Amino acid sequence: MQTLRELFINELKDAYDAENRLVTALPRMAAAATASDLREAFEEHLEETRGHVRRLDQIFNALGESPLGEKCEAMEGLLKECEQHLIEQGDPAVKDAALIACAQRVEHYEIAVYGTVSSYAKHLDLRDSQDLLHQTLTEEKECDKKLTKLAEGSMTTIGINKEARRK
Repeated sequence: MQTLRELFINELKDAYDAENRLVTALPRMAAAATASDLREAFEEHLEETRGHVRRLDQIFNALGESPLGEKCEAMEGLLKECEQHLIEQGDPAVKDAALIACAQRVEHYEIAVYGTVSSYAKHLDLRDSQDLLHQTLTEEKECDKKLTKLAEGSMTTIGINKEARRK
């Protein structure tokens, strides 16, 4: 790669592959969750993730580029680790805690990706792309907060981690 634009396109392609992998994984994560609020969080994030793919498509169209061509090794690895928890048997609360941990690793990766490409878009004076990427970044951060709240609990809920500790 010789230019920031080339790096930007490469990173966007990586994000596109990552998001599409997540579109496939989230229904399985939702099905494996035993806590209804966790299942709903995964289902809601699936819809957001489909929106992330649409935003990336919009950016690629505006840039006259194809979204295909990169394999996101990082997301592949994160989801491979998660796969183990999808099939494990055991205490439901402990399994849900493990699913949250997997999901948060994914979210933290995505936060890093979208923070980076948003910065690249800014430096490339791609305001529309930057706005779309920042919107996705905000949603990824909100999902991470929601997962933390599910894990830690609130004034009205115990929290999955505390429930898992009781076992």
